[in-house]
Amino acid sequence: MLLVQISDIHYGSMFRPKTFHTAINEINSMTPDAVIVTGDLTEEGLMVEFQKVAKELKKLTAERIIFVSGNHDYRSTGYLIFRELFPFSRVTEIGNVVIFVVSSARPDRDDGEVGHRQNLWLENVLAKHSGKTKIVAIHHHVVPVPDTGADPITIVDAGDILRTLTRSEVNLVLCGHRHRPWRWQIEDMKVIHAGSVSSEKLRGFFFNSYNLITIEKGRIEEKLKIVDGDIIDFDDIVKMKEVLWESDIE
Repeated sequence: MLLVQISDIHYGSMFRPKTFHTAINEINSMTPDAVIVTGDLTEEGLMVEFQKVAKELKKLTAERIIFVSGNHDYRSTGYLIFRELFPFSRVTEIGNVVIFVVSSARPDRDDGEVGHRQNLWLENVLAKHSGKTKIVAIHHHVVPVPDTGADPITIVDAGDILRTLTRSEVNLVLCGHRHRPWRWQIEDMKVIHAGSVSSEKLRGFFFNSYNLITIEKGRIEEKLKIVDGDIIDFDDIVKMKEVLWESDIE
């Protein structure tokens, strides 16, 4: 099974249309089982941005496209438009893999919050899928990310959500938000952070990118795909000690 995670499109002033179109064509050629979009589809949450990015995302040919809202999408009452243009299922089952969507965005706030009710829902629904490969998709990062500077905007109730994730034996968490590809291992759970697929604003890794998640017999393998470039193992991303510039990758 192949899952593709794209994140932080940021349709607006910092959007790179040529880069995004290249990424769409690459993803379509891979015929993934699902594409997971982990938030910040727009820059300012404006109607015109939502309409244009919705048109762009219709070019994806995957049968399943799973949308997660981001903090930029919730600006300017964009949360009302997001729900209208990007209806989503909170739980998606693909064979023995189950993907759970958690909303961490709050209106006109950059920080994230899961909240007690949603955390309780997640705990209960995870318990119903024992023995399956469990993936949680959320926009904000549940653990701070290196090379992103001061970090006042993680999830405010990260401790509560992390307890739920680890106790419920979640296998994989997919996050966006910081525009920096990274991976953490917390007990038996992988936390994969995406870079930005099409924004000019990048941190620590100065290429637009998206993530490839392969699942076979319960084994998860994660790789990073540079748009119009190489595929890199996340082991190499984590081992890199210096900031990557274009001349560093051949």
